[in-house]
Amino acid sequence: MTAPVKLQRPGRLPAEMNSYERAFAEYLDAEGIFWRFQCITFRLAKATTYTPDFYTIGDDGSVTIYEVKGFWREKNRIKLKCAADAFPEYRFIACTKVAKKLGGGWQFEDFRSRWRA
Repeated sequence: MTAPVKLQRPGRLPAEMNSYERAFAEYLDAEGIFWRFQCITFRLAKATTYTPDFYTIGDDGSVTIYEVKGFWREKNRIKLKCAADAFPEYRFIACTKVAKKLGGGWQFEDFRSRWRA
């Protein structure tokens, strides 16, 4: 009997950026922020993990986790909030690309842990 295999979405390799993620990587580069893409996985529960899009380190050594989406489903928000509560030493931020006709840029939502000051 063979081991179960985790299947990837068709047309997308693991750790391959989509267009929103590429645009956000360009934004981070322009801001001079050190980043890594999908380099860390958090265990949230026995059978639940979360691999964020971007792991960044600030000049002061603080770590910020960015999750980039074109649009947000409720299950994604819940997972991000759970990660923020489970790992209060990190800052978790949701990022959404704003349409050019609405001014462009990025919209940020900070998911603060209830344990974080």
